[in-house]
Amino acid sequence: MRRRHFLGSAGALLAAPAFRAAAQTGPLSLLEAARALAAQPYRAPSTPLPPPFAGLDYDAYRGIRPLPGRAALLPHGPDYAVDLLPPGLFFPDPVRIELSGAEGLREVPFSPGLFSFDPRYFGEVPPQAPGAGFSGLRLRHPLNAPDAMDEVLVAQGASYFRAIGRSMVYGLSARAVALGTGGPSPEEFPRFTQLRLHQPRDGRVRLEGVIDGPSLAGHIEMELAPGAETVMRIAATILPRREIADIGIAPLTSMYLKGPLRASVSDDFRPRVHDSDLLFIENGAGERLWRPISNPARLQTSAFVDESPVAFGLHQTARSFEDYEDTEARYHERPNAVVRPEGGWGRGAVVLVEIPTGDEFMDNIVAFWRPETPLGAGSEHRFDYRLTWTLSPPEAGRAPRVLQTRSGREHDRPGTRRYVIDVSGPAAGLAAVVSSGGGAATSGLSVFDLPGARGARVTFLLTPGDVAAADLRLSLRRDGGASSVWLHRWTRARDGGV
Repeated sequence: MRRRHFLGSAGALLAAPAFRAAAQTGPLSLLEAARALAAQPYRAPSTPLPPPFAGLDYDAYRGIRPLPGRAALLPHGPDYAVDLLPPGLFFPDPVRIELSGAEGLREVPFSPGLFSFDPRYFGEVPPQAPGAGFSGLRLRHPLNAPDAMDEVLVAQGASYFRAIGRSMVYGLSARAVALGTGGPSPEEFPRFTQLRLHQPRDGRVRLEGVIDGPSLAGHIEMELAPGAETVMRIAATILPRREIADIGIAPLTSMYLKGPLRASVSDDFRPRVHDSDLLFIENGAGERLWRPISNPARLQTSAFVDESPVAFGLHQTARSFEDYEDTEARYHERPNAVVRPEGGWGRGAVVLVEIPTGDEFMDNIVAFWRPETPLGAGSEHRFDYRLTWTLSPPEAGRAPRVLQTRSGREHDRPGTRRYVIDVSGPAAGLAAVVSSGGGAATSGLSVFDLPGARGARVTFLLTPGDVAAADLRLSLRRDGGASSVWLHRWTRARDGGV
């Protein structure tokens, strides 16, 4: 994705002399290394990427391949293997890679000789590339068959990482931290400067990283347990150099181009094009919030205020090939990612940022937690959470489950749009209440059964009048029990219509 790759180039080269000296004397705690970085002024990258890795286009970069036994399929315990990834294109800045083994911890020295170079794009390759380094790593595991080392995790670009479980293909990404996302100032992208991979234990593997950027340094520790669902236990330590109010904790980044909420955004043969189409929140008050994702005409930021959220995540709700009709992208096999905070995160908000896009090559959706209180300069903050990569739908409990959301213009009523929300269970006993903000009017609320016991359909009309945006809220409660809340922000279309 262009945005994801661009983000990978926006970071800082680890250049603190105190850190280098400490690392040379033995395996320094990476948390201590991050603390030492945070105590010093930020130093931006200064060494340009040398040949043969400089000035590459997309095809040339793909023509660089890690060689098996040198930088690819390096054994890491009985059930894992590691690929070390080359620099170039959107990944110019070096990342120090350390691997643990029977002889202890070792830093892997970088060399062009670890890779093959496609002769269509490269001539004679120099034996050395001063200043270049690995751009990240890929972890492999026999995920789908005992004799195949499938990809299970990639850490590359800024502080981005992504993982999959069984029968999944890569989709949305996570990262260690977000900074300024959706705000008035340019977004900042701290980057991995060092990755340390520990030996597996009990089928799990631990990865540590140091991150650095102008406003903060940090440390992230991830314990990965791959399987039908891949579960990660994560501890992120944030060390601000300045006061930070626009932090994003446990950020998830995805793509949404089109779907049944507004299919006219993109005119092609596919009914849906997205990695995720739903933000689902189980908040601290026990509510389940269903927020369909959209591709708005203008950037939209929504904040869902909460006290110690139970979970939030980005979901891909449609799971059949026919929902997408895309044989290459396989959107129906892309994972959900669910964040479950541990230890209580206090008061703040789950924030959703939706960025307009005209194609599917831009990651335009971001969701994260933002603490209410800014993080002070010189302070230290740790956030523990579980991150699960899964194909399972949101856990609705006894509350009605939202199955899908659709909308379209009412052609016999100009200036009016119809919303259709399908939910689990029969219409009998289902209470629905709709409201809107911003001066828009709703009408025509109706609840009825779908054919073939497929659930119930709730439908209503929105007449926005002259407003540019309206926040819609639909409360769904069955027989007086637990409730689900469907939320959506309508924005005026690019052509000025509803």
